[in-house]
Amino acid sequence: MSGSALRVVVAVASITACLLPSLAVADGGTRETPLVKAVQQSRRSVVNIHTEKTAADEKDSRFFSAKSRKVTGMGTGIVVDERGYIVTNFHVIQDVDLITVTLDGGATFDARTVSYDRKHDLAIIRVNTTEPLSVMPMGTSSDLMLAETVYAVGNAFGYEHTVTAGIISALHRDVEVDETQSYENLIQTDASINPGNSGGPLLNLNGEVIGINVAIRSGAQRIGFAIPIDDARKTIARLMSVERLNGVAHGLAGTDVKSPTEKKLVVEQVATGSAADLCGIKTGDVIRSVRGVTIQDGTDFERSLLDLPRGKVVDVTLVRDGKEQTMQFTVGVGKQTGIAAAGQQDVVVAGRETRTSELPTLPISQSASTEDPVMSRTWDVLGVKLAPLSDTEKVEITGRTYPGAKGPVRYNGGLRVVSVRPNSVAARILKEGDILLGLDGFETLGANNLSYILGDNRIRQAKSMKCQYYRRGSNPLEGTLQLGQ
Repeated sequence: MSGSALRVVVAVASITACLLPSLAVADGGTRETPLVKAVQQSRRSVVNIHTEKTAADEKDSRFFSAKSRKVTGMGTGIVVDERGYIVTNFHVIQDVDLITVTLDGGATFDARTVSYDRKHDLAIIRVNTTEPLSVMPMGTSSDLMLAETVYAVGNAFGYEHTVTAGIISALHRDVEVDETQSYENLIQTDASINPGNSGGPLLNLNGEVIGINVAIRSGAQRIGFAIPIDDARKTIARLMSVERLNGVAHGLAGTDVKSPTEKKLVVEQVATGSAADLCGIKTGDVIRSVRGVTIQDGTDFERSLLDLPRGKVVDVTLVRDGKEQTMQFTVGVGKQTGIAAAGQQDVVVAGRETRTSELPTLPISQSASTEDPVMSRTWDVLGVKLAPLSDTEKVEITGRTYPGAKGPVRYNGGLRVVSVRPNSVAARILKEGDILLGLDGFETLGANNLSYILGDNRIRQAKSMKCQYYRRGSNPLEGTLQLGQ
């Protein structure tokens, strides 16, 4: 071999030797980019949502008819509390009959609507799980930069947990969708957002939510919009208000302070004689934690107290005058009229359209006493708790005429569904907030009706039972309760 040929061989060998270590590094290390790590961190907190509803053109003919045409929908949600509370867009779950949530690992659950805000297009739904869910890490939209890398995770066209990446294209966009829906201060991104991504997260390279995907520009490519997370969290706090959902006021109003360096809740006002006042909380305090839940904003504070029983005592850690101290907060004590939050009139608790000041002192779930033997039997046999209608609900039911198979139908009233036991006879048909109109051909106006309908002899002989019910926004519906379940 000539000297020149030998030099070529040696050179090639040297180059190969230099490349091999870098290839090995690429296989083992550099492929795991910040984006890859962020996706791995966040996707467990993203859920896929599938919905089902009756076609609008057949709702009128559905009453007393077994035939119906179902329309399916899709969307995405973000876990905001480990007990199964999930935020999504209101338009994802609007007027649907069934909501199914699929977790990252493939587990599927039926979900129910908890509360919603039409104006800001956000809603809270909930699933009942035996294991705590992974809560999505929250970032801030206070320091977003043009051209910053972001990515979206969602149920794009039904392809679950699709990941797309892009940049922030613009900030503070106002978008009008139609005459009834418009948005303000949106984030514009070129990360691909498709039908099914609605309600899902827009995330930064730290795997933190900085926006909730909400809209796309029809006919355009790579023009999508997201609600800034700092704006969304203010609405979510109202949607998870313990006074609205549990009927228990804490008496505290706070301000979310978000910046690149800190996220905190500063107490702005304390109602005299409220639970917060009796605890010793004062204006200017910074709430750090409640019962071990780290408090970064009003949403964290509301969820830390949500669903706790009256009389429960929890530790509240706060900072006052630069010093940290711990106090004991007792749920449900003191004055039960809270401080009205801005925008509270936009929030609706599923099944009710009332303002905070109109809520009963007790939680909805306690309205139908299980000490009543008839109501206890209804719970045991059907898996549903019922309560009398409010005056407003009575007017809504009795003041209308509905289409029926044999002509116009009028109702004399009904009973409001306040709780449904998972996997019960009623669970596949009824939801919290529905109004039960009739069972087995008889109207359901009160305990006397239920006592007769659910009598031992009738139940022993019946394998199934027709159920008529009203769900807000539709005509009365009918389903069949399978008593053999």
